[in-house]
Amino acid sequence: MKYAFFKGKIVPFSEAKIGIMTHAFNYGTGVFEGIRGYWNAEKEQMYIVKLREHYERLERSTKLGLMSTMKYSLADLEKITVDLVRKNDYREDIYIRPIYYKSQEKIGLGLIGVDEDFCMFVSPFGAYLDISKGIRVCVSSWWRISAKSAPQGAKINGTYFNSSLAKAEALNKGYDEAILLSHQKTVAEGSGENLFMVKDGKLITPPLSETILPGITRVCIMTLAEKELGIKTTERQIKQDELYTADELFFCGTGAQVSPIIDVDGKKIGSGQVGELTKKLQAIYFAAARGDNPKYMDWVTPVY
Repeated sequence: MKYAFFKGKIVPFSEAKIGIMTHAFNYGTGVFEGIRGYWNAEKEQMYIVKLREHYERLERSTKLGLMSTMKYSLADLEKITVDLVRKNDYREDIYIRPIYYKSQEKIGLGLIGVDEDFCMFVSPFGAYLDISKGIRVCVSSWWRISAKSAPQGAKINGTYFNSSLAKAEALNKGYDEAILLSHQKTVAEGSGENLFMVKDGKLITPPLSETILPGITRVCIMTLAEKELGIKTTERQIKQDELYTADELFFCGTGAQVSPIIDVDGKKIGSGQVGELTKKLQAIYFAAARGDNPKYMDWVTPVY
């Protein structure tokens, strides 16, 4: 990493440091976003995907996380992001992490009256999961945090310990990722990714009522499936045993992109290879995200 946005300005990454007494560091009192930037070598352009939508969700997260009104407007945040990405000058795919957090160095629980600030860094970032050959996942023994335990629909730093537990369990068992169930014992999502199932030509995903994150990539996939392939997505509860008889499964998300699932709990999904519909959605999504499909240029923000 070269440069970060910290305490109101772009600084060398090495200078973007918080104190060990910082409230967010001690109590997880912050909200964040994950934003992808794709380098298009042919066009010599960096495209940031769904920039405004990510900051709209960050704004919602601050309200759900009982933060104050953000100190920057959405337009300001977009400009800061483009300026920071341009300053870092990466010629490869990147990941952008904006964080709005309780910045006061203070011991004691609570949210009211605690100082806040905004920071952001940019990092080179390739494939988080194997999007070409597919991944093996397990159903975690940990449940997704319920709406009775934390606000849903927000990316709150502290709640991701739940996802980290599921991810660690999966890795310890020799899997790549985990699927979490909701408190209703139906499928919620992966440890940070939305889940889609293909069954008998139908595209199915858990509804927001399953306490899942309202994923921006999730909406993109649903839109592309309908507009480009004529397939409407059904949002409904998915039972655990349905996973094992699915024709195809895949995760989607900023980090996961479109990641095929070829095995769940040691059971082969479909043919055990990347499914045909998943392949099509991958190709369509990446064309849009990399600025190669003129129909979806309003999805991306050019940097240069």
